[in-house]
Amino acid sequence: MVEKAEDMGDTKVAFLGLGAMGLGMATSLLRAGFKVNGFDISEVQLSKFQEAGGLTSSSPAGSVEGANIVVLSVVNSAQVDEALFGPEGIVSAAASGTLIIVCSTVPPAYIQNLEKRLLEQGLLLLDAPVSGGAEKAAAGTLTIMAAGSDHALKIARPVLSAMSEKLYIVEGGIGAGSKMKLVNNLMFGIHLATAAEAIALGARAGLNVRKLFDIISTAAGNSWAFSNRVPHMLDADYSPKSALDLLAKDFGIIMDEAKALRFPLPLGSVASQQVLMGTACGYGRIDDAAVVKIWEKMMELSVASPKDSTNVTEEEAVADSVGPVPVAFIGLGAMGFGMASWLVHEGFSVCGYDVYPPSLERFVKVGGKASSSPEEAVKGAQVVVIMVTNQDQAQSVLYGPNGAVPALAKGAVVVVCSTVSPDYVRQLEGHLKGEGRDLMLVDAPVSGGVARAANGTLTIMAAGSNTALHGAGSVLKAMSENLYIIQGGVGAGSTVKMVNQLLAGVHIASAAEGMAFGARLGLNTRLIYDIVSCSSGSSWMFINRVPHMLDDDYTPYSALDIFVKDLGIVAGEAKRLNLPVPLASSALQQFLSGSAAGLGRQDDAAVVKVFEKLTGVTVAAPKVPLPTPSGDANNTCNITKCEKLEKDATLQALPEEWPEDVVEEILKDEKEGRAKVLVVLDDDPTGTQTVHGVSVLTEWSIDSLIKEFKSSPDCFFILTNSRALGTDEAVALTKEICRNVDEAATAAGNTGYTIVLRGDSTLRGHFPQEPDAAASVIGEVDAWLICPFFLQGGRYTINDVHYVVDGNTLVPAGDTEFAKDAVFGYKASNIREWVEEKTGGRWKAKDVASVSIETLRKGGPSAVCKQLCELPQGSVCVVNAASNRDIEVFSAGMIQAEEKGKRFLCRTAAAFVSARIGHRPCLVNPHDLGIDSQPSGLNGGLVVVGSYVPKTTSQVEELRAQCGDFLESITVSVSTLAKGSVKERELEITQTARIADRLLSAGRDTLIVTSRELVTGSSAKENLDIGSKVSSALVEIVSRIKTRPRYLLAKGGITSSDLATKAMGARRAEVAGQALPGVPLWKLGPGSRHPNIPYIVFPGNVGGPDALAQLVKMWSRPGRPTTKDILQAAEEGRYAVGAFNVYNLEGIMAVVAAAEAEKSPAILQIHPGSLSHGGEPLVACCIAAAKTAQVPIAVHLDHGSEENVIMKALELGFHSVMVDGSHLSFEDNLALTCRVVKQAHAKGLPVEAEIGRLSGTEDGITVEEYEARLTSVDQAKTFLEKTKVDALAVCIGNVHGKYPASGPNLNLNLLKELHAVATAHEAVLVLHGASGIATDLVKACIERGVRKFNVNTEVRGAYMQALGAPKKDLVDVMKSSVAAMQAVAAEKMQIFGSSGKAQ
Repeated sequence: MVEKAEDMGDTKVAFLGLGAMGLGMATSLLRAGFKVNGFDISEVQLSKFQEAGGLTSSSPAGSVEGANIVVLSVVNSAQVDEALFGPEGIVSAAASGTLIIVCSTVPPAYIQNLEKRLLEQGLLLLDAPVSGGAEKAAAGTLTIMAAGSDHALKIARPVLSAMSEKLYIVEGGIGAGSKMKLVNNLMFGIHLATAAEAIALGARAGLNVRKLFDIISTAAGNSWAFSNRVPHMLDADYSPKSALDLLAKDFGIIMDEAKALRFPLPLGSVASQQVLMGTACGYGRIDDAAVVKIWEKMMELSVASPKDSTNVTEEEAVADSVGPVPVAFIGLGAMGFGMASWLVHEGFSVCGYDVYPPSLERFVKVGGKASSSPEEAVKGAQVVVIMVTNQDQAQSVLYGPNGAVPALAKGAVVVVCSTVSPDYVRQLEGHLKGEGRDLMLVDAPVSGGVARAANGTLTIMAAGSNTALHGAGSVLKAMSENLYIIQGGVGAGSTVKMVNQLLAGVHIASAAEGMAFGARLGLNTRLIYDIVSCSSGSSWMFINRVPHMLDDDYTPYSALDIFVKDLGIVAGEAKRLNLPVPLASSALQQFLSGSAAGLGRQDDAAVVKVFEKLTGVTVAAPKVPLPTPSGDANNTCNITKCEKLEKDATLQALPEEWPEDVVEEILKDEKEGRAKVLVVLDDDPTGTQTVHGVSVLTEWSIDSLIKEFKSSPDCFFILTNSRALGTDEAVALTKEICRNVDEAATAAGNTGYTIVLRGDSTLRGHFPQEPDAAASVIGEVDAWLICPFFLQGGRYTINDVHYVVDGNTLVPAGDTEFAKDAVFGYKASNIREWVEEKTGGRWKAKDVASVSIETLRKGGPSAVCKQLCELPQGSVCVVNAASNRDIEVFSAGMIQAEEKGKRFLCRTAAAFVSARIGHRPCLVNPHDLGIDSQPSGLNGGLVVVGSYVPKTTSQVEELRAQCGDFLESITVSVSTLAKGSVKERELEITQTARIADRLLSAGRDTLIVTSRELVTGSSAKENLDIGSKVSSALVEIVSRIKTRPRYLLAKGGITSSDLATKAMGARRAEVAGQALPGVPLWKLGPGSRHPNIPYIVFPGNVGGPDALAQLVKMWSRPGRPTTKDILQAAEEGRYAVGAFNVYNLEGIMAVVAAAEAEKSPAILQIHPGSLSHGGEPLVACCIAAAKTAQVPIAVHLDHGSEENVIMKALELGFHSVMVDGSHLSFEDNLALTCRVVKQAHAKGLPVEAEIGRLSGTEDGITVEEYEARLTSVDQAKTFLEKTKVDALAVCIGNVHGKYPASGPNLNLNLLKELHAVATAHEAVLVLHGASGIATDLVKACIERGVRKFNVNTEVRGAYMQALGAPKKDLVDVMKSSVAAMQAVAAEKMQIFGSSGKAQ
């Protein structure tokens, strides 16, 4: 080692590795004026560098003499090691402090270890991989990702800047730059392999691939790899700009890193294998674009294309097309409406059709014509444009009821602009030709989005006969900026679009994979986006879609399900062409996973959630600046940083509470009229969470208010829901209510009142605007009182700082998620500073008064009164409190001050209201309200969740986990409701209401929850608008539910307000008490949609993780025993239960009547034969009978031998099913049963199965005696172990139908063995064919473990006999048949021992 590098004066650079990239980088340094000494093992490269003006050396050691910076641009880590530590290596000659810059792509772990090795030698290291290719290297416009110490970066910056256009500093130290490069190279590698796959598909499909390249280069399927490598493929020029071996090396590093991190890279794996295949085929030393040669070799095709093979954009076929012509436009969705409207704008006469009437109304308003059917729309049209969602819809509008084709004019041209499969349009052309009216088709898919559709600047890829193109040409030209005529006839346009969608779909999926991988690597995801966007890993979709991922904004500009469809088309067409598409197939699986996870209607960028959910990473890094505080935007309030406190220790350190209980004193003041009436303007319904026996008004007419004042209340609430309003609306509303209150109080006898603006306990809301509005009506008050304490919500105010409880920690409110509210956010935790912040400095923090905990606990009410009376008029005063006693003491002192003539305006949480009127919490349960005895008590309860705070989300997750066995969950897409089309929004609302209605009527508790992704706007107003749209949709959903729920629970303030006032139409309610501490329970008043329904108002920020689950369990309908419960009870009681086959209403009535009379459980069985005849009405009758019966009744599918029938039964509401595979081989029976069990158990439904086979006849199905076989004990063991069925029907000599004259011959010893096996596997035994078995034999079977007997023949016989007896009327026939069947059923229950066993 020699002198210090920084003492050497001018920067001298040694550059090792003068390959394709390195030579360009080194010459860039020469142009920037650096002295550069280069080394490479290639004499040719050394000569090129000398010609450029550089110095060269014969060894690494020689090149570093006098250098203070060494740049390494070699192939891999082995070459880095050799250059540094090998014979005549850099380390042997470099001066102490020399900076080594490694620009090679190497493993992060390697370079991190290298740093330690170099430090031992006194050398510095910078991790600085590069991207951009040889051309950018030569131009000095690379992208460089540098990571290392600040000192090293400072030294290196001039050198790095000379080689780059974009220099990024990656935080995280040595290794972070290499990690960033891995993410970029992952995406480049995927994109390159996808480009090869896409071009091969285009070639196999017969497309002009050079023209295909031109089109996609300006479309959404483009990428850096596509633009830079496909020309090599088209020119068959594989001179190595970057060798395939290098990409194979990079993929090796990437896959090793992913494996170490346990992180899946499905697309990366597929691309890596293709690259490896290329190297295995001998293409490793040529350009990496040679990966396409794998396709050429395997598929015997060529992608090379002459450079003069492209055609002009508009060809002769459309150049002289004349218009405007009469047009029919079918499909007025987001794209279609814009396209059709633009045609109207361009002077075309357009008649439109859509299934959604509002779209037609809008179209008429812009000058179009509306029609009632496709048939009507196309009359007189020369060109018919089809712009529907998929080919099924296209087929329907053309050939379905009232379809277009029969009405098409002779010679009309149908233009299909939808994305459909090429095969479909080819078949469609044949069908149209077959009509014999010279009908023609143009295959013309479009690209460009909604905005370009609306201004006629789409890209259109049109294919068809010259005559068809000429006929539609004027329409196509009018709608497009880029109109490409694709040779190859109909199908070629859709094929081009298909290839584009292949690329676009894979690029979205690769963006998700790459961003999630980067997040797992610990990189800043926003920096990943910035770097990759200008590097070789970029694509059109990466640049366009990753911002959605970063902002966690999945507003559906293009829904995820669209790529399920489009990549499905790719897969189908590739199969037809016998060409594999591994990357497209892998991407399709990712989109299918997203769709299966419920993301289908979100933006396609939501495919990243598949990785987030699977791996636990978070890609989102949203930029969410806090809104400007209300008031003076230039206010510069100093915000004190408040520390977290240990809750228990902090509360214990406070003075002892005031020793006297002041509630009696408050109640006395109320009773004797010394306390003013509290009029609480509640900005959401949760403010009633601490009171009981108090009225809530949802309208504020003067007459209603006079009536309320005259009832001499201590308090009443007026529900304003103002937090859901904009500021101007909230101010106007507050003024209106205060004017009415003041006039009503005067009319009622000059009643004294105090206005309380009950707001959120976490300081969110319209402050100071609402207090200002109130004061402008009621006059100036002595003080505004700010009191956000709320014990049940974990909100404490100590030393003027407001805290939110998190476990045993007091977190300053300004540091919680509540302070980041998109509309009402703030920074200050100290409430005096909060006042200054929110008022824009109108009140300075130092001028805000406060009542301390010391005053409350040492001075009591009189000290409070004294302090309040001494406040200057117009003051703002903060109330500290750490217990309910504190707030009660303050309330008593406030009443005393009011008696002395002081007037106050209060901004408080719920605790103040109850303390001020002397209320203590009053818990109410379902028994208190008697809902079990009401008809609606048999229905399910309805839970509606709109709140987005994290606490609510965790509570919903716990609710699903704990109550999933009796609670059905329906997720409503927020992005669809807030930002979807009118049609999409309406469909979401309609489907949700219909499903919920069915579930509630079936007695199932139902959760309707908004999707948990936070959809935000660009401003506070837009955020309010989004909230309003979601809330109004929830109102619509609940309004359309016809079934009266057992109870209604609304989670979240805005949600609960809107549901009460708008969905339920409540004008008045009574607060019955609390369902849980802090959770108010209302009874809706007369005139509401469901008078007296229990309405639970669950605040978004109240309760622990399991609070919502506890409440739903408490209020849900007492669970009715399931089939499994009934049979398990029989097992424990050593009796059997009768399962009676029913075919009609009389049979159902007979079994239930017998069961109720005998106080016996029973099972209603439906055979597939009777199911096919009676259908859903028969099932519904059985379920309704079971639901209302006074004894346990279950509904069971008997002998389901067809899988589709069983699966249908699982959806119809059966309580259990039997899968009968006894006619199959044992292996096939086992497989069928396993499939059914998987589906049934997922729904919480038990399954009965059968091994062995009974002879005899049942419901028209006969099994001959020679086909019968007894149940094998060994097979039973295997069967039960593998299937996990809940009940096993066995054959021990029993038969269906009638037994022979000699009677049954049952193998009871076999039965005993089977019972032991079943018990070991927690299953019960079932015996079919109970009709005709003697009582003593039945009891012997029960003794040996049979718990369910199927009864059919005797009940049917009783019914048929009753029908044969003459009767006067049909009603008499029904009565007699019920009585006859009831007698049989009752007798069987007595024999089975189930009589009297109903629980």
